[in-house]
Amino acid sequence: MDVKEAIFHRRAYRSLEPVGITLEIINSLAESARLSPSCFNNQPWRYIFVTEPEVLKKMHSALSEGNDWAKAASMIIVVFSRKENDCLIRDREYYLFDTGMATAFIILRATELGLVAHPIAGYSPKKTREILGIPEEMNVITLVIVGKHSSKMNPLMNETQIEIEKERPERLSTEEIVFMNRYKN
Repeated sequence: MDVKEAIFHRRAYRSLEPVGITLEIINSLAESARLSPSCFNNQPWRYIFVTEPEVLKKMHSALSEGNDWAKAASMIIVVFSRKENDCLIRDREYYLFDTGMATAFIILRATELGLVAHPIAGYSPKKTREILGIPEEMNVITLVIVGKHSSKMNPLMNETQIEIEKERPERLSTEEIVFMNRYKN
């Protein structure tokens, strides 16, 4: 699968079935992030790959309502950083952008490996820090829910989630997101 195919096939599925997460898979995902570009090569991203069943269960308490489907994850990747780890140029803080790029590399590599890697915003950063011992000064940016796509609908999904699962949600047109030479309202 080439990059274009991985981009095309990537979906934020919520119906997951267990999959064996090997050290080889973790190393491949981590290496993909490691090679991502960053401002002055600062590499501000930090990740915790959670695979132990007891720790995964503790992480379930950090999930927001509506993300019960994520309890079927075989792995949760916790994405975190802090602004001091990257370029601070006047009012521009690059750590979020750079960490986002590295995380996108992980997501595309996971897709290439036949996995679902679904980033979520519905979680408690405070509980996540407490469970995993992440220092307070670190910003927990997202959780990436990892598993194998299941053709069976997860019974914990709501009606909206079930509809989104069946068909890729509509995307904005290129004309709505790309402008040539200057912004047009």
